[in-house]
Amino acid sequence: MNLRLFQELMELNLAFEQVIRGLQQMEKVRLFHSDIIRVSRADVESARVEMNRQFFDSFDELVEDDARWAYRFQREYNKKMKDPDDLYLEIKDSEERRKKKGLPPRLVILPGWDMSDEERYDEEQAKKRKRVRTKGQKTSSRRSNRAKPSPHAANPPQTKATPTAERDANNGET
Repeated sequence: MNLRLFQELMELNLAFEQVIRGLQQMEKVRLFHSDIIRVSRADVESARVEMNRQFFDSFDELVEDDARWAYRFQREYNKKMKDPDDLYLEIKDSEERRKKKGLPPRLVILPGWDMSDEERYDEEQAKKRKRVRTKGQKTSSRRSNRAKPSPHAANPPQTKATPTAERDANNGET
C-alpha cells in the first residue's frame, strides 16, 4: 500500500481544515456577511467530502490489488515449501479418524508403505544409468583403440634408405 497517498490525503484534509477555521474566524468579524461565509464554508466542506469519497472509492481497489498480490505470493511460497509426501500423511491421518468414528475408508494406503520407496527407486535408476554410461564409454574407447593403426603400420620400415643428395647424384639409381 502506498503510504504517500495517505500522507497526501491527510495534508489535503489539514488544508481544508485550515480554510474552514479561517472562514469561521471571518464569520465572527461583523464586517462580513455570515450567510455568505457559511455558504463558502459549506462549499469547502463539500469539496473535502468529495475528495475523501473519491480517495476511499479508489482505496478499496488499491487494497484489493495488494491483497491479491499477497495471497498469490503466500500460496506460491507455501506450495514451493510443502513436501509432496505430506499429502500421504494427511490422507493417512484422515483415514485413521474415519476408522475411529466407525466410517468406511475412502482410500486404502498400501500396508507397509514407505514414503522413501520412490526416492530409493529414483536413486537406483540413477545408479543404473550411470553404470550403463560408464560401460558404454569403456567399450567405445576399446573400439577406438582397435580402429587406430599401430605405430609400426603407419611408418613401414625403409629397406633401401639412401640420402636424398646421393640419390640425386646417381639419378635415382642405387
